[in-house]
Amino acid sequence: MKEEHPPVIWREILDFPIGGREAKPRKTGLTMVIDKGLGLLETRELLEIAGDYIDLIKLGFGTSALYCSSLLREKIRLVRSYGVDIYPGGTFLEIAVLQGKLEAYLDACLKLGYTFIEVSDGTIEMELDARAKAIELAKDRKFSVISEVGKKDPRDRVSATQIRQTIEQDLACGVHQVIIEGRESGKGVVIYDAKGDIKHDEMEDLLGGIRDLSKLLWEAPNKNQQQELIFRFGNQVNLGNIQPTDVLSLEALRLGLRGDTLRPLLKPRSARAY
Repeated sequence: MKEEHPPVIWREILDFPIGGREAKPRKTGLTMVIDKGLGLLETRELLEIAGDYIDLIKLGFGTSALYCSSLLREKIRLVRSYGVDIYPGGTFLEIAVLQGKLEAYLDACLKLGYTFIEVSDGTIEMELDARAKAIELAKDRKFSVISEVGKKDPRDRVSATQIRQTIEQDLACGVHQVIIEGRESGKGVVIYDAKGDIKHDEMEDLLGGIRDLSKLLWEAPNKNQQQELIFRFGNQVNLGNIQPTDVLSLEALRLGLRGDTLRPLLKPRSARAY
């Protein structure tokens, strides 16, 4: 079980340059970590060091299928003991949909102890009514549902209008958050170009008409993306596909504890050293 260890000594001396961060459990400013195969010791170390700054852990893609059941249950229990929610990647659900095994898949996830389910169609095609039904089936089992919009392959183009329509339907169905696809690489999908830079016109087009931007979670694996999204939406923006080793550096960006987000706050005068 996690021990409380807030950084009291520093808070008695210094104010964080950017305030407004909510403590857990948070409704905004969520950080989702992608886990591609951490062992129990690595997971425990991650949570000891950075558990206060992690809200969700996604076991990426279909990696859940590659654990022995007892180890997977133990890992899920460990993550939950630190107040972090955990779920299998959306691609795993897509495989269950393709094979007509969605309900059996959800039942297995429930038995294993997952708290969230991701509903996505990043690789397969799924009609809106089938998507709504998948969300309903997950909610019937008391899962919190996180959905994802956008395709994983750059050749599978989806218009901003279609993405907005899917977001609005998912929110109407009661999902917890809607993830904007960014993949593990953060390149060549949805709002990112082939180099990983944000296509601002496409991002703003996607946002048009979305009533509650706090319900969006942006996959942003790269620092420049995290920084730009913090500048655009503030440090309470929801960010995902964060590598385990990048959790503290992201939190430092959110709080102005890195030069990249501290510099814009500086006034045109010399800093005093006393």
